[in-house]
Amino acid sequence: METRVALIGIIVENPDSVEKMNALLHEYGSWIMGRMGVPYREKGMSIISIVIDAPMNQISSLSGKLGMLDGVSTKTIYSRQDTPAAKTDR
Repeated sequence: METRVALIGIIVENPDSVEKMNALLHEYGSWIMGRMGVPYREKGMSIISIVIDAPMNQISSLSGKLGMLDGVSTKTIYSRQDTPAAKTDR
């Protein structure tokens, strides 16, 4: 199965959505390579970067589900090339 590396940028402006967001990230955890979050307390928001290596439909699904949460915005950047899936227990 071909996968693609992508970066999902997330801005969370509604703290009530954090629990649902974390549940989604846990659901897709086997595809996620790394996560970095920066709380911006002065503005009442958090900025999160997710690096994911997954089939295109999985990346689009996660990004879309995150973007449907109240007060959550996402933008996804994809690598230009498909890569063979890593051998893991996905």
